[in-house]
Amino acid sequence: MVCVAIRGEASAGLRSEVESFHWCGVAKLGRMIRILRQAGVEKVVWAGKIHKVAMYAPWRLLRYIPDLLGYRLFYGMLKDKKDDTILGAVARVFGEHGLEVVSQVEYCPRILAREGPMTAGAISEAERKDITFGWHLAKEMGRLDVGQSVLVKEQSVLAVEAVEGTDACILRAGELCPQGGFTLVKVAKPKQDLRFDMPAIGPTTVRNLALAGGSILAVEAGHTLVIEVERTIETAERLGVRIFGVHPDRIEA
Repeated sequence: MVCVAIRGEASAGLRSEVESFHWCGVAKLGRMIRILRQAGVEKVVWAGKIHKVAMYAPWRLLRYIPDLLGYRLFYGMLKDKKDDTILGAVARVFGEHGLEVVSQVEYCPRILAREGPMTAGAISEAERKDITFGWHLAKEMGRLDVGQSVLVKEQSVLAVEAVEGTDACILRAGELCPQGGFTLVKVAKPKQDLRFDMPAIGPTTVRNLALAGGSILAVEAGHTLVIEVERTIETAERLGVRIFGVHPDRIEA
């Protein structure tokens, strides 16, 4: 197994989990492809998160100096800088060089969120209404490729995820609703490309939601990745956060 780790984003702990480990800058697209091709790789799985907010940091061009292929893609092949646009373009370039990008689920289906309660504790009727309310808003935000999460309370929007990411959005909702008791709804985008950018939750999501005062984490069953499943569920039950998987065919209109 070969791992190309994005510098500044990936954990060095990955080194001990793979046969071949290489650091690479996020804009060094040509280098990524060369490493994988030289190792005889044919299929590639993308995992983890790139914190897009770093794109707008000072001296970004010096920090993320692209190679020639990266420059051609980021400054010549993109009609906009939406996540789907960028990731789709990178996947096409990988494909042009004989590297097929495949879904994480192909190798680890057990990390998909299941339908129904994933933790102990019932969902009240009022909370179900908040989940439904947030679901439709999150789907619309996903359609626009703004974000995949919204935080709601009493059918009112507290915060909408954008470039800052889910964790920062959760903490902002906590600041705006100090009484707590709100719901995080996280869904896949309509026509989600399951090879990349699938919504994901994990122990950090749960801890941040509990810290901010949230009580429910509702996700789209079958289309959400649960990182470290057992640890995520244990953390949620210990901190009093209920996780609920919603099937898209059974959400109210």
